[in-house]
Amino acid sequence: MTGPTASGKTALALELASRTGREILSMDSMAVYRRMDIGTAKPTADERARVPHHLIDLCEPSESFDTARWCEAAAAALAAVSARGHGAIFVGGTPLYLMAFFKGMMQGPGRDDALRQALEAREDKEPGCLHAELAERDATAAARIHRNDRRRLVRALEVLALTGRPISEQQDHFDRTDWLRPCRIVVVERVRDDLHARVKARTEAMLDQGLLAETEAIERSGGFSETSGAAIGYAECRDFLRGRYKDREELRNRIRRNTHQLIRRQSTWLRRLPGIARLAPEAGLDALQAAFESPESRP
Repeated sequence: MTGPTASGKTALALELASRTGREILSMDSMAVYRRMDIGTAKPTADERARVPHHLIDLCEPSESFDTARWCEAAAAALAAVSARGHGAIFVGGTPLYLMAFFKGMMQGPGRDDALRQALEAREDKEPGCLHAELAERDATAAARIHRNDRRRLVRALEVLALTGRPISEQQDHFDRTDWLRPCRIVVVERVRDDLHARVKARTEAMLDQGLLAETEAIERSGGFSETSGAAIGYAECRDFLRGRYKDREELRNRIRRNTHQLIRRQSTWLRRLPGIARLAPEAGLDALQAAFESPESRP
C-alpha cells in the first residue's frame, strides 16, 4: 500500500493488517533511522503491539543507508513473515523502494570516488548547484530527487558522467510490464485541498510533540548522515537551529512547502504505475480489503 505523505495509508494498513492477520513491512526511507520518530510519524508502541511491524529502526541517523541495503533487509523480513505462515503488507510513501524491490535494482556503473569528491566539493561551495545541473541535464531525475538529497544527486550526476546517459533513462526497467516479485498495489489518494489541510495539521502536531528537541538531541549524539539529514522536517529544524529562519512561523511554512513538493514528486512516481487499484480513504476497510484481494490490483 502506498500513496503520498499524509494520505492516511498507515492508519488504513493497520486496520487491514489487524483484520486479516498480516504483518506490516515499512516502505519508508526515513523510518529506517532510530530516534527519528516524530518527523517520520512512526507507528506508536501500541500500534506495534497490535500488529507486528518490520523495517523500522534499522540504523543510526549518522549511518549511510541506501536502496540496496533496504531491499536486502526487506527480502529477509518478508521471508521471516512467510515462514510464520503470515501475509505481509508493504506500507509507505517511498516509491523508489517499491519499484526497486518489486521490479529490481538498476544495474548501473560502479562508484567513482574521485568524481564523487569533486561533486561534493562543488555542492559545499555552492549549495543547490548539483540539483540545478541535474535539472538542466536530466529533468526527469531532478523532478524525483529533492535538492537536499545530496547522495542521490551525486549518484545521478555520476551515472551521467560515467555512461553518458541520464539515470532516468537507465531506470527504464521500472517501465517494463513484468515484475520481479508478484504483488498487489493499492494507492491511497486524497483530493489536493484535503491533503494540504492534513499536511498543515501534521506539521503543527509534529512541532508541538517536540520535533525541534528530537532534532537537537540527534545532533548532540552522533548527528545526521547526508541522507537522514535531508529528511523533511529534520532538514528545516536543523536550519532553524543554525539561525537560518527568522522565527518558528517560517520554520512551519518551510516544512509545509517542502512537504507539498515531496507529495508532487511522489505523485509523479505513482502515476507511472499502470493497472493498479486507486482508493480514496473514505471508501472504507471493506473496499480496501477487496482491492487487495482483487486480481485487478495486481500490476
